[in-house]
Amino acid sequence: MNDILPGEVETWQFLEQSAREVFGYYGFSEIRTPIPEKTELFCRSIGETTDIVEKEMYTFSDKSENSLTLRPEGTAPVMRSFIQNRLHHLDPVSKLYYMGPMFRYERPQKGRYRQFHQLGAEVVGVEDAKIDAQVLAMLHQYFVHIGISSVSLQVNSLGCPQCRPGYRQALIDYLESRLDNLCGECQRRYQTNPLRVLDCKVPGCQSATADAPSVLEHLCSSCHNHFEQVKGYLQALNIPFVVNARMVRGLDYYVRTTFELVTDQLGSQNAVAAGGRYDGLVESLGGPSLPGIGFAIGLERLVLMKGEQQVAPATPQLFIAAMGKDAADRAFVLMSQLQAAGMRAEMDYLGKSLKAQMRRANKLNADFTLILGEEELQSGQAQLKNMSDSSQSTVTLSNLATTLWEKLGQLSGSS
Repeated sequence: MNDILPGEVETWQFLEQSAREVFGYYGFSEIRTPIPEKTELFCRSIGETTDIVEKEMYTFSDKSENSLTLRPEGTAPVMRSFIQNRLHHLDPVSKLYYMGPMFRYERPQKGRYRQFHQLGAEVVGVEDAKIDAQVLAMLHQYFVHIGISSVSLQVNSLGCPQCRPGYRQALIDYLESRLDNLCGECQRRYQTNPLRVLDCKVPGCQSATADAPSVLEHLCSSCHNHFEQVKGYLQALNIPFVVNARMVRGLDYYVRTTFELVTDQLGSQNAVAAGGRYDGLVESLGGPSLPGIGFAIGLERLVLMKGEQQVAPATPQLFIAAMGKDAADRAFVLMSQLQAAGMRAEMDYLGKSLKAQMRRANKLNADFTLILGEEELQSGQAQLKNMSDSSQSTVTLSNLATTLWEKLGQLSGSS
């Protein structure tokens, strides 16, 4: 679990604010759910035989012996809130997004930690393939907005409760003939969760399943038509994609459309966003029979991908270098007035020499420095230094804010 420090957090804020902006274009509203939820919520939604439920959840009992779990993912809590607050009565189509920390006890690795952060979005109430394409269009637009182009969209269909059992059995039969070539984990779970074997990163398992049956060959006509429509809409929107018939999801609730945004910048942990349809999830949790689709983005991986494009911290627009107690007191009032007016201003609090204060102004990358001493207090005027070119001008203290805004405007216009 990591601290996010000044100098790093600005990139996080940029990514989060970009999500609020882009998701807002598509009519999504933010929802915030508690970090702990009842454990049964995740067992019912994610699946008892998934790695998350079997191995990775942070589960504990409270003082009333209720079993609680720190949320390992965001969709189930959002659906719980959707049902509990009867949001479907407010609008037949609910578009929601969330952001915040998730928790999984797994081996930390590049871009993956035990406390990690996700941006996610969910749509409940629409079965039409247009909404699948719109969700993917929004995801595509978000990555364009944040300036990350080194990702590719992969799509697949996992079928539905009518056609998936046939594929599941065909896959089990196939895996049984190759058990000796599978890792111990896949040998254990091939009966209970055979689709996850296709997602195993062990080279032997990948080789043993290279010619496994394709889920796309087992789709019923309804699922086949839905997937063809999704691809058609993506083509109409000029959103590039590839079909990856081996793509599966680690959560049991996914059906039909599933997708990932992958990159070659993060090694084996190459997925930076993933999601799909979960048409039976709301009903399985005690809500109405409504279809749904959504995705989640791993923020830690996005920050890694930003790399040298990290967002710089905001720097002071003015640093006030004061000499003497009276000047420092006046500097404090001036600084506070400028801050209240919306300007980033800073000063020295330690009584350091003028030379030391100028060094600090340089270190903070201040745009301007105001030099204030006894003489300046008496005259009502002071020297304002442009830190980029070392030029100086005389400013009237009573008109300081107006003068600074003008000079900052000139500075931004010339840059």
